[in-house]
Amino acid sequence: MRPEQILGENDQSVRIIGRDIRKGSIAALLASWRDINEPGLAAAARDQARSDLLALVPAVAAAGLFEVFMPRDPALADLIDQALAAQARHSSSA
Repeated sequence: MRPEQILGENDQSVRIIGRDIRKGSIAALLASWRDINEPGLAAAARDQARSDLLALVPAVAAAGLFEVFMPRDPALADLIDQALAAQARHSSSA
């Protein structure tokens, strides 16, 4: 399958398993992880990057990324697990 078969040239998001996934979500998740690990980053910026990453996990998971790829870094795997657990708790209480 080609990218344009999933997301048209002028489209900004696609709906998969009931979640809107914006163009660039996977790249944003990776950029947030790089920011979290940037030694010179201010604490507030690091906290924002962590928050951004956690917010992206459910959509990226809906796209199936974590069914195929798992992070090698245990700290990233832990953050992803935290986000998915929070999503499961939220879903079960809704």
